[in-house]
Amino acid sequence: MTPAELASVVLAAAHTVFEQRGLDRAALPASTVVERPRNPEHGDYASTLALQLSKKVGVPPRELAAALSEELGRAAGVKSVEIAGPGFLNIRLDAAAAGQLARVIVEAGPEYGRSDRLAGEKINLEFVSANPTGPVHIGGVRWAAVGDALSRLLRATGADVGTEYYFNDAGSQIDRFARSLLAAAKGEPTPEDGYGGAYIAEIAAEVRARRPEVLTLDDAAAQEAFRVEGVALMFDEIRTSLRDFGVEFDTYFNEKDLHDRGELDLALNRLRQQGHLYESEGATWLRTTDFGDDKDRVLRKSNGEWTYFAADCAYYLDKRERGFERVVIMLGADHHGYLGRMRAMAACFGDDPDRNLEILIGQLVNLLRDGAPVRMSKRFGTVVSLEDFVEAIGVDAARYALARYSSDSPIDIDIELWTRATRDNPVYYVQYVAARTAGVARNAAEVGLVPGDADAFRPELLDHEKENELLKALAEFPAVVATAAELREPHRVARYLEESVAASYHRFYDNCRVLPLGDEKVTDLHRARLWLNNATRTVIANGLHLLGVSAPERM
Repeated sequence: MTPAELASVVLAAAHTVFEQRGLDRAALPASTVVERPRNPEHGDYASTLALQLSKKVGVPPRELAAALSEELGRAAGVKSVEIAGPGFLNIRLDAAAAGQLARVIVEAGPEYGRSDRLAGEKINLEFVSANPTGPVHIGGVRWAAVGDALSRLLRATGADVGTEYYFNDAGSQIDRFARSLLAAAKGEPTPEDGYGGAYIAEIAAEVRARRPEVLTLDDAAAQEAFRVEGVALMFDEIRTSLRDFGVEFDTYFNEKDLHDRGELDLALNRLRQQGHLYESEGATWLRTTDFGDDKDRVLRKSNGEWTYFAADCAYYLDKRERGFERVVIMLGADHHGYLGRMRAMAACFGDDPDRNLEILIGQLVNLLRDGAPVRMSKRFGTVVSLEDFVEAIGVDAARYALARYSSDSPIDIDIELWTRATRDNPVYYVQYVAARTAGVARNAAEVGLVPGDADAFRPELLDHEKENELLKALAEFPAVVATAAELREPHRVARYLEESVAASYHRFYDNCRVLPLGDEKVTDLHRARLWLNNATRTVIANGLHLLGVSAPERM
């Protein structure tokens, strides 16, 4: 019995009690939840339904709990119900009801854990968005891992998600990049405000190979050639490194298109219609202070140039015009100042910032080796890049390590720890269970132990304490996925896999033998435990998939 099925049983019991007592059934909720009690000795699950309904119907909570307990005790699969405190219901399932979960999970396969909790929500999720002036650095890599995991979680809970990478190929940073490439091609020193690193010389050489005549052009034309060709080459490299990291975007949005299509003027006109623009000192301003910003923002300078914030406004409007109801943007730790102005901008367009815009701020990542920071890159100077990080610990470890922590907390990643093939390496600990469960299934097949069809499955045999513990851990998965998606916290999945599933499976494996010993005859208990083993493999694989991490069959 899954927690959702038990919740339905509890609610059905409440309907019966209300009918018997002539209570107003309109007070009953459409659904309820059951939770695991903090102390396993209190039962398998707990419900607070009696406490929730007591005031609504004027019945003391313990009296209502007693009636619910009596009715619930008659339900199939419920072993016992105890009343605790002011009216908590502590519920124990019989072994057959609890063990049926193994069959449910195996039969659901990749669908186990998915739900329609966020069905109907159309979300645009923008993350990474590094400028094509250099590689994706370690901070951007964190958003690559977290953002991709979040997109998987949102889709797993029914949301319609469009992932997006916004790249700035216009503005002063691109000019500095082009000047750096031109200087490298000429053999001149890097401009004072330019970009350094061996990658600049590599790209400059590639541009010269593509455009042999480039250095015969005047400086303005040559710089433009290096801008166009250099940005294309750098962005190709960024896309390749992200693809190798397992991250693909539905849309790669070019900032220059906003300018070329006149979308900045469109946004300006829309804001003017809303009555939030004014002119001062020859510039066009957006009155964001009306909506809590610390100062008004310039959209167009007195010399006619657009500001970066004007492009932000146009880009937000473009997303909303494409039908996205919620715009989620992931930004680095240095972007806290954007929160106020972006929320005010959404309000200026007539949107509800709490409903239509969501900004997530990620904190810094420090890469350590032997306790000392790793600062130098082979190609990129002082920046630790995505390719450096992957080279150091591998894709799986990198993705897991970055998604394992709440994104609003700084993290230190120790290279030695994350490359170690021991249980203190979190990704190894979880992937080891994936491999062990696959190994058990292989070895079972070799001795003629197969699960058999569902009708022959004897769930009531799974009555060992460690079997029950593992079943309860596996039952939590759908709720963990839904909560992680709603709170935008992929780390909940990683911690659940480690602390609940992997830990419980190891205890189950140590105490409950799945395979027959020697000439021992295969029994229904062996088959039942194989179902449980395979259900664990399913949950581990599904959870790791949500994090973009592989579930190996061998290690």
